[in-house]
Amino acid sequence: MKQNKYDDPAFFANYSQMARSIGGLDAAGEWPAFRALLPDLYDKTVLDLGCGFGWHCRYAREQQARSVVGVDLSEKMIERAREQTNDAAIEYRRLAIEDIDFAAGAFDVVLSSLALHYVERFDLVCWKVHHYLKPGGAFVFSVEHPIFTALAAQDWYYGEHGERLHWPVDHYQEESSRQARFLDQDVVKYHRTIATYVNTLIDTGFTMTKLSEPQPTQELLDTHPEWQDETRRPMFLLIAAVKREKIERPERKR
Repeated sequence: MKQNKYDDPAFFANYSQMARSIGGLDAAGEWPAFRALLPDLYDKTVLDLGCGFGWHCRYAREQQARSVVGVDLSEKMIERAREQTNDAAIEYRRLAIEDIDFAAGAFDVVLSSLALHYVERFDLVCWKVHHYLKPGGAFVFSVEHPIFTALAAQDWYYGEHGERLHWPVDHYQEESSRQARFLDQDVVKYHRTIATYVNTLIDTGFTMTKLSEPQPTQELLDTHPEWQDETRRPMFLLIAAVKREKIERPERKR
């Protein structure tokens, strides 16, 4: 199922008021860890899956990437990205992640920030990304952590006085869609285990180079003390991988 909640006026208005929507990458708690996973972008061709307002696209060009393509299903997102971008080397396309279609070896780097947990067929996306990457090309992405997506409620367990006691985890092994509540709207997310993320990458021809479960930096905690609870459980999963030149497909059983 391809979702386009961001073109809903109320949802988009609420999203536009989030700190990361206003402050950009510096207001995203996971950004320092994500940035650390990115390869050198100088003179690279880059694809951003689920580009949103185009923050990562513009960052890539700041790092002197040769060209950047950002894709997003939301017309409102793409419109805002174009409004905030004045760079002929960045191209935005309104397109679902599942429908991307590029030439083989078109990109040096493919990145995706907090978008792939909205995609049902992660394996299909991995196959496509592998095809579109040059040999040795990098695939770097972030998703909501499986500990965060396991339960649709995505909320703390509270005590009798409203204090946050712990983060509940249940049905972790049951990989399926979850109808979560985000920005006062029902949103479908797809829960996958860490093992599925890792093994799917391996099976589709990637070698993992780094896995990260970041927490807010001390600098962010100093300016946003309300984020202290974000140190109690991982909210994001970040993975960096590179394309292997040879894919060893499993033999069919006879």
